[in-house]
Amino acid sequence: MQSQPEPTESKYHPLYLFLKQSEQDELTLTLTAIETLLNASLPDSAHTKRAWWSNRSSGALQANAWMQAGYHVVTIELDKEQITFRKPGIIYNVQREGDIVLWNADLVKALRHHMGLSQAEFARELGVRQPTISEWETGAYTPKRSTSKLLTLVAEQAGFTYS
Repeated sequence: MQSQPEPTESKYHPLYLFLKQSEQDELTLTLTAIETLLNASLPDSAHTKRAWWSNRSSGALQANAWMQAGYHVVTIELDKEQITFRKPGIIYNVQREGDIVLWNADLVKALRHHMGLSQAEFARELGVRQPTISEWETGAYTPKRSTSKLLTLVAEQAGFTYS
């Protein structure tokens, strides 16, 4: 994984500081509020492209700022010019069938975020298609038992703890 510059080296440092100092688990900011924090305009793509707000682990200084502050973008409402940031949960509802962890949407997403991977990168890591990751994370489908075993091994290797 490529190392990102520290948020202090970026124009998004004020957003990083604001989020880092926030004690809220979730907060919604308007694009205007974010621009006020930055004392600068966001690029046009921030107003028109959902992808600009993706939680990428590399190549995006803005994502580096909120992710290093401990947040992920969870809701993008460009029509309302609002972005919702949330701290990933620490305790997850973990269900087991015998010694097999039954992976659910929240747990899959939390593991992926813990590993700092995009859905596409996580899919490559697991040997599945990106739409499969999306379907797991939205709860459209749950991983099969054999995949649950793989997810458990990957989680252990990544140092991902859950109760």
